[in-house]
Amino acid sequence: MDIRKELKRRILVIDGAMGTMIQRYTLSEEDFRGERFKHHAHPLKGNNDLLSITRPDIIQAIHRQYLEAGADVLETNTFSSTSIAQGDYRLESLAYELNFESARIAKEVAVEFTNLNPAQPRFVAGAMGPTNKTASLSPDVNNPGYRAITFDELKEAYYEQAKGLVDGGADLLLIETVFDTLNAKAALFAVSQLFEDRKREWPVMVSGTITDASGRTLSGQTTEAFLVSVSHAPLLSVGLNCALGARQLRPYIQVLSEQAPFYVSAYPNAGLPNEFGQYDQTPGEMGEQVEEFLKAGWLNLVGGCCGTTPDHIRVLAGLAKKYKPREVAVHA
Repeated sequence: MDIRKELKRRILVIDGAMGTMIQRYTLSEEDFRGERFKHHAHPLKGNNDLLSITRPDIIQAIHRQYLEAGADVLETNTFSSTSIAQGDYRLESLAYELNFESARIAKEVAVEFTNLNPAQPRFVAGAMGPTNKTASLSPDVNNPGYRAITFDELKEAYYEQAKGLVDGGADLLLIETVFDTLNAKAALFAVSQLFEDRKREWPVMVSGTITDASGRTLSGQTTEAFLVSVSHAPLLSVGLNCALGARQLRPYIQVLSEQAPFYVSAYPNAGLPNEFGQYDQTPGEMGEQVEEFLKAGWLNLVGGCCGTTPDHIRVLAGLAKKYKPREVAVHA
């Protein structure tokens, strides 16, 4: 099963938000702990990635809903599954297991749906989030030269994450929500090292995030600069996700479509959050905005980020069928 063959044929649909769906379950501290972490000394509520171990039934059910809605690509529940991000919960030692289990759960459901309809193979993307630290910026305004993390520390953490993801069955790796390209470069270096060690390669997707109306990433890069910074790697795709809704992402997706030598992806938020941090954009409204990208021929992969649900993905999957994928001379 080669995702490149599918990308030549059609626009693929990435799933929607994991966190939004988990919130619907209104889980307690006990749900996050389960039996295994009953006596863990630190609060665990909010550690969504841990649910792959303590409540795998919930994660599996969410994956299933997205596949039923028409998603082709499932993201693993591993956005914060590095030893760095898990440090917030004093669960650094769990990183490999979190990634392995999350990939295994997603793969199981993906295989089941592929077997039901081999004409629409489903793929698992090992999600590698940005971590909660940045290699380019100082967290201390009084000491601009200070860094909370080194490139090598990031590389080691990403290597462990990627290893768990591919061992668990991920078909590709997705370095996503990139707000600092130096972090992404550490991830790219880590996965290239893993490929060398395994003597095998997996397709790699990179997705950045534009943080405000200036059209820049948090570390200050324009979309063009971000693209140039990651183009040294033989990527499957490059794209944008999170932070903004489709309307606000429009000019930056156009830039990628015109300049990227890779496939292009977009999975925006369901609009911008309201004053309570919630997303009000309906599936129909989001579909209307994303359809402009599809009509213009800018995309190869489309999906949803914060605030999106299976209903949003169902609308996007219906639209994706109507349009041809963006043409690209892919060197991957």
